[in-house]
Amino acid sequence: MMPFEVALAEGGRVSARRYEAGAGVRLHATFVLAHGAGAPHTSPFMVTFAEALAARGLDVVTFNFPYMEARRRLPDPGRVLEACYAEVLRHAGALPGLEDRRVVIGGKSMGGRIASQLVAHDAESSARVAALVFLGYPLHPPGKPQQLRTAHLPKVRQPMLCVQGEHDPFGTPAELAPVLAALPAESDLFVVDGGGHSFEVPKKLGVTQADVHTRVQDGVARWIADRLVDTR
Repeated sequence: MMPFEVALAEGGRVSARRYEAGAGVRLHATFVLAHGAGAPHTSPFMVTFAEALAARGLDVVTFNFPYMEARRRLPDPGRVLEACYAEVLRHAGALPGLEDRRVVIGGKSMGGRIASQLVAHDAESSARVAALVFLGYPLHPPGKPQQLRTAHLPKVRQPMLCVQGEHDPFGTPAELAPVLAALPAESDLFVVDGGGHSFEVPKKLGVTQADVHTRVQDGVARWIADRLVDTR
């Protein structure tokens, strides 16, 4: 893991990390992975997933949004979050050894939503992106299913993978499936049986959280490899 910083066009800097792909299997692709609204890119969830996906052959880049870097609780406006993501995306593409890689973007919850908005709203960033992965897409606020966060999704043309907990209060797979089916781009759904918004599962299911995460990480890496693997 290599820490670095990204200078933002509007001023300030955010911290970031690069997790280098494991030597065994290399997919020759970079995954820029954004954190959710409530925890930084150094949170256990983010570190666990970044390390696991790197071990499965991806070069992974994580970063903080400006509000998280400043240790503020409320997220920045959407335009600020998207601008930050765009700067990190440009920086990641210039890192040594990653210049010619195909790029996947996405994130946990809010981070994934911002990734999709960036691709929908910014042609330059969209041209850099080959696919998107969402770890718990926040389809709507909990208890407010009428407030859908989907208006921009038809503008996304890249393949998308949504990993969604069966009981996610931000949107269940049953709610998300018809939305994805109506999109013009390939949109796949990976259901975490019994899972919540962070894929947490009740003990009564008889599976460990580590096993759940492993299944998700295997599925994400396999989905990316099926679409982006570079045989050079």
